[in-house]
Amino acid sequence: WPRMIAEIPFWQRKRLHEMTAKEWESLCDGCGKCCLAKLEDEDTGDVYYTELVCRYMEQDTCQCSVYSERLEKVPACTVLTPDTLNDYHWLPYTCAYRTLAEGRALADWPPLRSGDPDTVHEAGVSVRNRVISEADVPEDDWEEHIIHWIL
Repeated sequence: WPRMIAEIPFWQRKRLHEMTAKEWESLCDGCGKCCLAKLEDEDTGDVYYTELVCRYMEQDTCQCSVYSERLEKVPACTVLTPDTLNDYHWLPYTCAYRTLAEGRALADWPPLRSGDPDTVHEAGVSVRNRVISEADVPEDDWEEHIIHWIL
């Protein structure tokens, strides 16, 4: 009986708040969508994604180049935890954290399931080759970079 339980992947047998820090971090599929600059309509609260990505994202891998010190460099950086997950209502439908929080099954392409960090890119789910560094665009011009392909 215990062996059968151990063979079930942790994300299917544990609730989000029961996961270890390592398990939690491994849920990230590396799509880079949470690193996109977002604009919020002050009147409606609607959030719009832009094609602009954090200056610290390595665009070929969609990984943060300063991950361990990201909060010092970008104080408003997205920090997902089981307790803060609901604060980020704008997370894309494909996000593994959102997927599991909503009780849906993970797709086949997340690296956690495939064992390959490139499957997220091969599936066309990541922002690879679709973004511009925020450092290259004045903030007053960000509205011109709103995208809809993320939906």
